[in-house]
Amino acid sequence: MYYTVNMLIKKTIKFFDKLEDKIRGKLSHYPLVYAFIGGIGVVLFWRGVWHTADDMNVGSIASLIIGSIMLLLTGIFVSAFVGSRLIISGLIGERKMEEKEEEELQTEEMQLRNLQNTLNRVEKKISELEEEVEEEKNLHHQG
Repeated sequence: MYYTVNMLIKKTIKFFDKLEDKIRGKLSHYPLVYAFIGGIGVVLFWRGVWHTADDMNVGSIASLIIGSIMLLLTGIFVSAFVGSRLIISGLIGERKMEEKEEEELQTEEMQLRNLQNTLNRVEKKISELEEEVEEEKNLHHQG
């Protein structure tokens, strides 16, 4: 019985993992639609958390304490409220945004655009390779 349930869970996880890959691959070609759907998902998720806490009659002080403890124990507290970029820039002695020169900001912006373009090309290539692998699988199953 345990083996069957375990296999069912693994197959379900694998199915949703592949489904997520396909959907992400398709949506990556439409960034505005992707952002819109993602934004709606985030808002609905937090709305659900909020209403669940309300339904369980969790008060505001209890929410603050429970949430803080959860964030502290998982190590998310500092990164969520300060941000890893801000922490890293402080560690390496980087100047604050308003202290940077215009040319420096433009150079960083160009580097970020180049990285984004590279990432987009890599994602596209991975999607193409995944499609080729899927086609090969289908050919082998048919033949």
